[in-house]
Amino acid sequence: MKNFKLRLFLVLSLLLLTVSCEEYLDIAPEAEIDITDVFATFQSSQGFVEEMYNLVVEYGTSGHSFQDYTFGDDSYRGSQFSGAVDRGELNNWVNQQYAYLGKNTHQNLPGDTNNAEARKRPRVWRGSMLGIRKANLVIANQDLMVGLTPTEKSVILGQAYFFRAFFHNEIMKFWGRFPHITEVYEGAITTPRPETYKEVALSVNEDYKKAIELLPVDWDDEPYGQNTLGDNAGRVTKGAAYAFQGKNLLWAASPLMHFNNQPGIDTYTYDTELAAMAAEAFAEVLKLEQAGEYSLAKNMEDYKKVLWETPANRWPGLAPEAKELIFAGSGGSSVGQTIAFMAAGIPRPIGQSSSGNESATHNFIYNNFGMANGLSIEDDMSGAYGTPTYDPTKPFDNRDPRFKAWIFTDRDQISTRGGVPAANKFAQLWDDGSGNSGSHRGANNVSQTGYMFKKFYPEINGQYHVQQGNNIIRRFTGMRIHMRLTDVYLMYAESLHVAKGATTASNGFGLTAEQAINTLRDRAGVPHVHPAIVADNTKFMDELRRERAVELSWEAHRWMDIRRWGVAHEDKYKMKTGLYFDKDWTFFEEFLIVERVCEYPKHYWLPFEANQTQFYEGFPQNPGW
Repeated sequence: MKNFKLRLFLVLSLLLLTVSCEEYLDIAPEAEIDITDVFATFQSSQGFVEEMYNLVVEYGTSGHSFQDYTFGDDSYRGSQFSGAVDRGELNNWVNQQYAYLGKNTHQNLPGDTNNAEARKRPRVWRGSMLGIRKANLVIANQDLMVGLTPTEKSVILGQAYFFRAFFHNEIMKFWGRFPHITEVYEGAITTPRPETYKEVALSVNEDYKKAIELLPVDWDDEPYGQNTLGDNAGRVTKGAAYAFQGKNLLWAASPLMHFNNQPGIDTYTYDTELAAMAAEAFAEVLKLEQAGEYSLAKNMEDYKKVLWETPANRWPGLAPEAKELIFAGSGGSSVGQTIAFMAAGIPRPIGQSSSGNESATHNFIYNNFGMANGLSIEDDMSGAYGTPTYDPTKPFDNRDPRFKAWIFTDRDQISTRGGVPAANKFAQLWDDGSGNSGSHRGANNVSQTGYMFKKFYPEINGQYHVQQGNNIIRRFTGMRIHMRLTDVYLMYAESLHVAKGATTASNGFGLTAEQAINTLRDRAGVPHVHPAIVADNTKFMDELRRERAVELSWEAHRWMDIRRWGVAHEDKYKMKTGLYFDKDWTFFEEFLIVERVCEYPKHYWLPFEANQTQFYEGFPQNPGW
């Protein structure tokens, strides 16, 4: 019987998740306790489970003193892992220390789950492998849980099944098909690598089914949740299991996985059976919203409570009028990391002295943040849906309200408070391409594109944070990344459109894909999708993908999305551009910053580290590596 050294905690605030647990995989014999003691009580069993929460990587706060976390066509950073991705050097993850996908931490260490700082915990590969092992240890020893009530045993196992599925998904979405490991290996791993992504996704789906059966809707309503009443935000629930079940199935249905790395990939061809299953899982989450468990922010003012307007050291996304949080990793207690995420799109002279920044790209903004009439710029300018409203000589006018809500453009007010330096009162983002530029434009820690994204950046009465003169950022907490209700609406719409079209509701919930998208547009004050676009299956798919790009902009979804849709190698997604214009706005000219290196299928998956592909015969490397 395997023994483990363990420090156990019952009352644990998931606000910070500063669990003090020891490494369970390699313990000196003299430090061991019998595993029968580990699972003898609910307190000790839950103590063992708790570490898995700290193994969930929170993408937005797991970098360094800056946050390098986007990797798609939505932003530009010439260095670190973002730069490596643009150059096609995906094998850089093995030596990368400054991004959540790096092998080791910024200190070149494996990571410590005891640490309060997310950047000092294990990264995705190592954390997921540890999480899978811990989940399997719980499941393998369920017969030892004789001192637990049936409901206590259920929630322990429910968490274990959820995390086993979740951590497999974390590996799968970056490295592709991966064996579904369901036993505690003590020697060589012998499970063969699946032939298809679908095969392992369906196997993982069985774990989500078990989690759904065993997990509560709300921990606060259960006897075992009373000891941590008020600190149960972030714990896995039935809603979280349904949401990730749907995501697992939709990802498996998507073109990249459906074509299984073979030639001839078509971005509009999905596995319709899997998409239908995904839609029904998402429908269950929407039922929980209808029952009051979650609530979609209904307007842009309430939306701030999801994105940044949460008091410091509190879980975001829990306000009654904007209760969108379904599941996320803990950002830890590091104020610096939280600030770095919130200011990730803001140049250093404005945001904070220690932050680097991501430059929001013109290509992404132009292609996705459309017009106030609800059309993309391309559709608006075509004239097919009415008189065009986009004026290339006034590119910031008549845009989707989310454009101005989440993006600074030249001349926008930042803060006019008296203590703010004159250079930082208004955005100075002009660059004429001839060496003349505003104070927030250039090459080093300022915008390289002509835009600054402010989606997570705090303001009070229109006065945005400025390090000198209006220093308010420490009062707030930025959103946590993984699963929120808006994402469920978007994935529900995508999967349902694939399965049944834009205007037919799912079997489990009376909402069509068209209605789901329009619900989000109502919140933003954007007109509904044009009927002619709804009637065209391909155009509607383009439109719901554009809606997803806007709503989830700079939330670390984009790189995964353009890969799973099988479009990352197309020029539209390879060309990262900025906008040249002079101080007086006499001209506006797009220019190329970088053409990303992306070949299908090589640059769609991270390569496994060489020693991982030598686990055993039958574990092949990803294509092209």
